[in-house]
Amino acid sequence: MKIEESDIVEANDYRVIIYPASRPLATVEAKKITEKLYDFLATWAAHGKPLSSSFKIEKNQFIVICVDEEKEMASGCSIDALGKIMREIDDEYQLGLFDRMKASFVENGEVKTLKLIDFKSKIRNGEISRDIDVFDFSKNTYLEFLGNFLLPFERSWASVIK
Repeated sequence: MKIEESDIVEANDYRVIIYPASRPLATVEAKKITEKLYDFLATWAAHGKPLSSSFKIEKNQFIVICVDEEKEMASGCSIDALGKIMREIDDEYQLGLFDRMKASFVENGEVKTLKLIDFKSKIRNGEISRDIDVFDFSKNTYLEFLGNFLLPFERSWASVIK
């Protein structure tokens, strides 16, 4: 069972799984990924019970999966199945969805992604201003995602870079 986009409201604190791509998606890629995820989530289940779920592609670069675990908890096997479909997508489009050693940020209105080591280096030497917004892929609930997915540098995880 799917959560329709209009049903994702701030009152419901769904579980969120974020898959950050290393680059923006081309229009045709986003369309094909949307179709593949729509088909997968329509049949996604935990121990034979349908999971109420949905997804969105945020900023044309981050695939966000939502699961309403108040109705049915996602099991290890169901999370493995999601991981399998996401690995297929990653392999097909070379998106780096499972590379967690990167940083994404907004600079001059544009989403940019760098290897974490390069991001830290450029922050330290002033090549990237601290006047940026930084994405946080560790959010686990929809409310956290809504309020804290993109934060000013000084309020983000990156603020500890010296």
